[in-house]
This record gives sequence, structure tokens and C-alpha cells, in this order.
Amino acid sequence: MGSSNNIILIFLCFSNLLRFIASSSSGDDHNIKYNEGGDFVECLTVQLESSNSATDDVIYTPNNASSSSYASLLIAQNLRPGSTSPNNKPLIIFTPFYDYQIQSAIYCSKKLRIQIRVRSGGHDYEGLSHTSRDNPFVVVDLRNLRQISIDAENKTAWVEVGATLGQLYHTLAQRSGTFAFTAGVCPTVGIGGHLSGGGYGMMSRRHSIAADHITDARIMNVDGEILDRRSMGEDLFWAIRGGGGTSFGIVIAFKVNLITVPETVTVFNVTKTYEQNATQLVHRWQYIADKVDDNLLMRVFLRSVRSLTTGKRTVIASFTTLYLGGVEDLMPLMKEKFPELGLVEKDCTEMSWIQSVLFFAYIPNQPLDVLLNRTPPFTVYFKGKSDYVTEPIPVDGLIGIWRFLHEEDENMAEIQFSPYGGAINSFSESETPFPHRTGNIFMIDYGLSWDSPGIEEAEKHLIWMRRIYGYMAAYVSKSPRAAYFNYRDLDLGVNNYSSGNVIGSYDEAKVWGMKYFKNKFERLVRVKTKVDPSNFFRNEQSIPPSPLPPLYSS
Repeated sequence: MGSSNNIILIFLCFSNLLRFIASSSSGDDHNIKYNEGGDFVECLTVQLESSNSATDDVIYTPNNASSSSYASLLIAQNLRPGSTSPNNKPLIIFTPFYDYQIQSAIYCSKKLRIQIRVRSGGHDYEGLSHTSRDNPFVVVDLRNLRQISIDAENKTAWVEVGATLGQLYHTLAQRSGTFAFTAGVCPTVGIGGHLSGGGYGMMSRRHSIAADHITDARIMNVDGEILDRRSMGEDLFWAIRGGGGTSFGIVIAFKVNLITVPETVTVFNVTKTYEQNATQLVHRWQYIADKVDDNLLMRVFLRSVRSLTTGKRTVIASFTTLYLGGVEDLMPLMKEKFPELGLVEKDCTEMSWIQSVLFFAYIPNQPLDVLLNRTPPFTVYFKGKSDYVTEPIPVDGLIGIWRFLHEEDENMAEIQFSPYGGAINSFSESETPFPHRTGNIFMIDYGLSWDSPGIEEAEKHLIWMRRIYGYMAAYVSKSPRAAYFNYRDLDLGVNNYSSGNVIGSYDEAKVWGMKYFKNKFERLVRVKTKVDPSNFFRNEQSIPPSPLPPLYSS
């Protein structure tokens, strides 16, 4: 895989990154250091043995016989820059095989006042599934909870949150050539956070986002009780379909509606350079991307590369596209709506939907079993941000973006434009916490990666990212400047749990919360106040309970 494809895959994997992150503790003195997690291991072992659960292959510490497994379990897609992430590591990593074993971890967390982080995929933009500003902490890694059960007759599936998108897609392909699910393109992303935070993908203009297809869930609350939709109530069920899930409990599984796709879909990836009119093409794209046939989704990837002909830096725009149908239907549509691109039939490839999954993951012509690999193909230092665009960016605004891209090393910075419209707009903004519906032309995902470690190196790249984000303020949504929760960004603000304050500050959280959720943030706070008033489940950007008496009513 070439360097240009590497950065795109890095970007896409983070774009659909895991948001299945919970944190928890109780009491005021949560900064006590424990001797290599020994107290937690002892507590957890006793609890597991009392329920006749084996303790082998589920508890990993830095110094036990399984220390190599501990290290391998810590491998994440995103190496955290030292300037933005703590250097502390979890006291233990716990990998339960059964949901009732998670109850033991919650019990010990409460008893010993040690924070919990929950992880299933490890693609978090800010590493919150395996790092914490509070120390000590443990990681509950849900990779072993990955069962998928398909009801073909009713076109539904129960999917445990430790499964990956790749595993889900693989399972669907084994069952039927036309069963599919609308979600992201990176196969190693975990189900839990991707669905609970939204879940945008290549079929979202036709079938909306993943969260819109959730019909039931199983969640463990602060008391260790496992609730389904009926027993949790509609308000909590609403909250975990786009509100991040783990502010309210530990989601164990989702029930989703499957979709039916044509036997044949069409893909293309047409790249144009600055010299080939890329600026004007991207400008024109903004006027049609959210308005074309719902079966057509054209993403744009923008990078700075070195020209093979001149040896000088140039900007390229890659129009990466899925059409749910055959090329004979796609060609007249493109000639009518976007003739400027100059698409010809030889640019297009017809294939099955599952083959398109491999195409967009940059692993074409591989056996389908490659989708079962949950290990990231590479790890890098990474920083991402997001924006929403409601009015087309003028040509001079685009040229300003090109200047920023040229400042970074070639192929290491990328900006992605992902079109909205279509089925995304068919849901009301109140239906789920995901508020980015009617009025948005496209979403921007800013991605920047680098290889060299060190705080000085990280700061150089982070400054660049914050500068371009500042430049874009004139061209994106305002009041609030919206952001996508699945592209988590701690620059937007963090909860402060200093001095033993485990509740945090509502005012601090509202700063970032309004950007992710707009006015849905207030309802999320009311749900949190009802189901977890002590803020047991918390992290740097979790929904806080209200500091006032609950205003919540069923």
C-alpha cells in the first residue's frame, strides 16, 4: 500500500473511530496509587471466583506472566502525543467473556475507587478508551463480547459491542449477498462506540447513519443491572443512540435493522490535481453533493503531494464514490449533475457491496476473512477535528486551505468532505441526540498524522491543526460551531475533576456539549441525572449530571 493510501486509510479508520468509552469511580480520593493494581486484581479475582468464573486469560497486568499480552492489548491506532495525553497506563486490562463478569469490575471500581475505561476497538481520536487524566484506572476491554446473531426473516441482528465493523460486514456477507448495514468504512473500528456516537458511512445518503437503525439495546447500569429497551425506558434508549452511550452505562449489545442492497454497486475514485482544475471541481461539488440521487455518495479527499511531472508540491482532490446500482444508471446521472468531473465508464467498477467494503478500506482483491482482523495495520501519531458546512466555501476560501496543506509534509495532512442530505435529513433532529440533519451540505474531517515521537514534534503539528481550524471559522457553522461526537476533540473543552470533584462542571461540559449535540445536550444532562447522578461513568468529555435537583420527568 502506497503512502497516499496509508494516510487515507488512517484518516478513514479514525473518522469512524470507536467512541465506546466509559470511565467510572466513586468517592473523593481517586488519586491513590495502588501497588501495580494488586488490590483490584485481588478484588476482581474474588468476585469472579464467587460467580464460578475462570480468571485465566481475562486479567492482564504489566508484570505478570501475560505482560506481553498486556502490551499487545494496549496497541491502538492512535499513538498519543505526549503534550495532549497522560503517560500513565492502566493498572490492569480486563477482558471479560460474559456480560455478568463486567459486574465484578463495576463492584471493584466502586469499592477501591479506581476509575474504569471501557474499550472495544481502540480508534478513539483522543485515546480516551485506554488513557485517563485520573490515576489509577483500569481498562475493561470488550473484544471478547463479539457475538452476532442474524434474524434473516425479520432482517435484524443483535451485535455485541466488542465486534468490529469488519466482523459485522463479514457475517452479513456469509448470510446473504444483499444483506448490509449502513456504517463506517474502516473494518477494525468497534461496534459499540461507532453506533452510539452516530455512525456515518458510504451509504448514509441512502440509508442514514448507523444509530438511526438501532431498535433495541442491552446496557449495564451503575448498579450492575442489565437493561433492555423496555426496562431502561425510552429516554435512556434515546440517549445511547448518538449521545455516546457510555456516559450512562456500559452498552453490551445493539439490535439493529439490516438493509437490502442491490446485487451490483458501482465505485470510482477519480483524482484531479490543482493543475487539472481541482479547485473549481471541489467548488462545484459543494453545490450538488447533498442534492444528487440518494443512491450516490461522493466523498472528497484533499491532500498536498509532490507532482510526478514537475517535482513541485500540488494539491489533489480525490472523488471517492459509491453508487447503489449499475454503471449504466450512474453515467447519465453524473453527466447531468456533475459533467465537470469528466467521468467516463472506464473509471468505474461494478462489484458486490461486500467487495466495495474492501475497496473503500484499501484492501481490494483480498479474501473476505481479512475483515476479521481487528489489529490496526499500522499506528501513527494523529490529531483530528471536525466541522459542518451550511454554505459553499468560496474559491478563495479553498485556495487558503491549499496553502495550509502545503505547509505540512506531503501526504501527512488530509481534509475530507463528506456529503450529507438524503436520508440523513429524513429524521427529525429530536429523534436522536445526533443533531446534524437538515441544513448541512457536508461535514469536514481534518486529519493530520506524523511518525516522530516527542512533545516538540507533536506541538508543531498540533499548532498547524489549530491554525487551520481557526482559519476555517469563517466558512463553517456558527452558534454553535458544530462538531461530530465520533471525531472527538479535546480542544473543544474537557471536564474538570480536580480536587476530588467527581461530579464535574456543567458549565465546562456545556462548552463542548453544545458543539456535539446542540440543544440536545440539555436533555442528555437530564437523562444522566436520572440514571447516574453520582457520575460513576465519566471521562474527559462525558455528559455530566445536573448540579441542581433533577428536572427530569418520565
